[in-house]
Amino acid sequence: MENGISRPIASEIANSAAQKVLRTAGMMLAGSAFVAVSSHVALPLWFTPVPLTLQPFAVLLLGLLMGPGLAAATLCAYLLEGAAGLPVFAPGLGFGAGLGHLLGPTGGYLMSYPAAAALVAVLRRKLRSGFTGALASAAAGNIVILLCGMVWLAVWTHGSLGSAFALAVLPFLPGDALKVVAAAALAKGLDRVRRKRQSNH
Repeated sequence: MENGISRPIASEIANSAAQKVLRTAGMMLAGSAFVAVSSHVALPLWFTPVPLTLQPFAVLLLGLLMGPGLAAATLCAYLLEGAAGLPVFAPGLGFGAGLGHLLGPTGGYLMSYPAAAALVAVLRRKLRSGFTGALASAAAGNIVILLCGMVWLAVWTHGSLGSAFALAVLPFLPGDALKVVAAAALAKGLDRVRRKRQSNH
């Protein structure tokens, strides 16, 4: 009798675990694809090797919508896809593909993405104060991205932090402020839609 009951329960648990793995994998693939598409919305700037892209917006939004572990794993998957040579990084920068691009002058931004997304996710869950909390979380993540990009560029060019700040941070502050606000607003709107759906059920 016990075996007859335990077998369906074990099968149900196995099916549930498989569905969870598939759901997580699907979310990671969708998230990394979103970042890849955002990277191709790029505007090269003549005075700096760093282009203007929508990648930071995508990273911040994923951090606001996902848990810390899933956000970090999704961005790690994105970097692995790029390192393997898939066309997921910003195009037309002349740094090659794969690891050549990842280790180029924009590598600091790229390699900061998993930690930045995880930080945004952690802060989002701690603050829990609506749009203001989302805004502060996204801003903190964006600061991490900019600082890592600046330090990496300074090392890559053998230049000073001051010159790296002028090339890797200063030109992007206005646009990044808009990305932070947009990511926080969109995340808040999606949270509202999710709550409405849950209340209707």
